[in-house]
Amino acid sequence: MKFSQDKLNPKVSDATDISKPWDKDNQAWWDWYVSLADNKNVEDKLITVKPLPNAKIPSNDEIISELAETYPLTKEQIIFFKKNGFIKLKNVFSPGAVLKLRTELINLLKKEFNVDPDKGAHERFLSLEMTWLNNTLLRAFVLSPRLGQISADLLSVPAIRLYHDNVLAKQAGCGRTPWHFDDQHFPLDTNDVVTAWIPAQPTPVEMGPLSFAYPLEVHKLVNAVKFEKAGAGYDRGVSEVFAKNDVTINETPFELGEVSFHHNLNFHTASRNRTNRSRVVLANTYYKDGARVINSPTMISGDWQKFMPNVKPGDLAASPLNPICWPIDDE
Repeated sequence: MKFSQDKLNPKVSDATDISKPWDKDNQAWWDWYVSLADNKNVEDKLITVKPLPNAKIPSNDEIISELAETYPLTKEQIIFFKKNGFIKLKNVFSPGAVLKLRTELINLLKKEFNVDPDKGAHERFLSLEMTWLNNTLLRAFVLSPRLGQISADLLSVPAIRLYHDNVLAKQAGCGRTPWHFDDQHFPLDTNDVVTAWIPAQPTPVEMGPLSFAYPLEVHKLVNAVKFEKAGAGYDRGVSEVFAKNDVTINETPFELGEVSFHHNLNFHTASRNRTNRSRVVLANTYYKDGARVINSPTMISGDWQKFMPNVKPGDLAASPLNPICWPIDDE
């Protein structure tokens, strides 16, 4: 059964009423959302990380060919994902493909924000979305059969669609991402939703990789924690509940080419980036074909109509910007 977004915010006060739709752009949404994290002890000095590794950089055609190949999953991996709501898979992409992806993402961020994300401690969380529409390389990654196949296999569904892509850059010194689960954000009437989180560089713990709470059922522990539109009350409340219940947290580095996949009910967070390099990530969300938009999207759903133009609440979630990514139509 789909978790109800309405349970997050009984309309007790303006502080907890999220019923109004988001009326700004996606970057403004992220600026707001990261402000909800509980950030303490942020005076520590930034750590200088090693130079990016050397690798042969493939052409776009070589990357498209690489990503057309499937990535077979074992029965044990699928069981792990279903129990815990996340899995980390090594060597999903070749080192050269990831480094080429990073260069492209950095260039897109420079163009959009007129700043080099890797120069200085800007301490901001930068975001771009829908990059696949006008960029051949990003299209290859976002619509890749490999990611589509992995996502469909983990969810055990016959076909999946793209919700949207997200370029996420946590700049040097940028603080925590608050505890959350993505069901709060995606206005879909299904729990068959998964996000592929693709770091575009080796990501040590000091850089703030995603951390996952598990097993999947721990989301039920925090149903009573009320979401607030300002302040870090929700983030602290979730942390306190998890600590009280000895919830297990996976916070481990990502190797170059390693990708995580997390379920929309998996609670996750990310620590402050304590390094001098931006933590750049491409995050793609996929969902089961046949899902519909919920009747009452909220401000936490962000600019969802940008990702599904001309789709209304209650409609089938299947705009031209939500192509089927698996199975591949060979015709």
